[in-house]
Amino acid sequence: MDLNLTPDELAFRHEVRDWVRANLPADLSHRVLNSLRLSRDDMQRWAKILGAKGWLGYAWPQQFGGPGWNAVQKHLFEEECALAGAPRIVPFGPVMVAPVIMAFGSPEQQKRFLPGIASGEVWWSQGYSEPGSGSDLASLKTRAERHGDKYIVNGQKTWTTLGQYGEWIFCLVRTSTEGKPQTGISFLLIDMKSPGVTVRPIIMLDGEHEVNEVFFDNVEVPAENLIGEENKGWTYAKHLLAHERTNIADVNRAKRELERLKRIAKAEGLWDDTRFRDQIALLEVDVVALEMLVLRVASAERSGKHSLDIAGLLKIRGSEVQQRYTELMMQAAGPFGVPFMLEAMEAGWQGDQALGGMWPGGAAHCAPLAGTFFNFRKTTIYGGSNEVQRNIVSQTVLGA
Repeated sequence: MDLNLTPDELAFRHEVRDWVRANLPADLSHRVLNSLRLSRDDMQRWAKILGAKGWLGYAWPQQFGGPGWNAVQKHLFEEECALAGAPRIVPFGPVMVAPVIMAFGSPEQQKRFLPGIASGEVWWSQGYSEPGSGSDLASLKTRAERHGDKYIVNGQKTWTTLGQYGEWIFCLVRTSTEGKPQTGISFLLIDMKSPGVTVRPIIMLDGEHEVNEVFFDNVEVPAENLIGEENKGWTYAKHLLAHERTNIADVNRAKRELERLKRIAKAEGLWDDTRFRDQIALLEVDVVALEMLVLRVASAERSGKHSLDIAGLLKIRGSEVQQRYTELMMQAAGPFGVPFMLEAMEAGWQGDQALGGMWPGGAAHCAPLAGTFFNFRKTTIYGGSNEVQRNIVSQTVLGA
């Protein structure tokens, strides 16, 4: 296993870095680096910039219009985007459903759906979790009954991230009740503008509208929107979940936020506190270890070995690191980490006193921390809870 970058890979890093710096809008970078709210237009704007370059589907093979990068190049691209303050690519289209369409979709489906994903024009959502069916996803109850050349879908999905923006949603639906629960699941692509689709917001503690409930009331879906074979959707779902869990690890964002934690500690006078700096050092060791694991995966893929069997391990460690840096940020900020005055932040007058700001009630580098802290409590649950992932790792990796 060779974790050193080759000269070609170093040149690639500089090429990506130069392009991102030249094309990333400054206002987007400012919002990301300061954890300010991103609108749909903000996220879509960056997606279309990447799409025009052919890099939104940065993990795609050339045969489907991607750049054909290897695992190391993909990692370097993600790292440079994160460190520059680029908005995170909304994964549901290019990272999650696209690989399923490539692997299991028909040529007609590939031609129909992939171009809109690659360009950033079409916003996709994920329809997996249901009330009572989260980590035990195979117990899902949303039904799809075949009637001629269409399916009639009834049921409910929940925790649908950014579903209020969705134009299409990929869903796991039950098409049979015979045999094991996993054997009766199918994978459907549903137009969210279809009659009978209702999206209801779930407002979180910080007032944000990030997640939703999605209801299906006699929704008609053309049978041609079925991916692969009926009742084989569990196989396709596992393929997608491996990509999702690897994506959740997000070591590159962790490296960026680690530097932000250091800035907050210095601004709040805690950098000289040996015990607190020890905690930052321990976190940095964990981030480096996570990066080594990611590079190990990349090295294996570079040599043609399959690596997605440790996706659960990446998800476990990545989500724990994310929770830890939000905890340390809150500790560093102290009382200034509690308020979340969105209107003040959006207006630009919640200034940092240490940097000459005028507002005496807090600091700009602390203001969003409470919302982020509470939001990141979910990371060890979504994408398959960490408790379940540990069981999977023990069986598939350790052979226990």
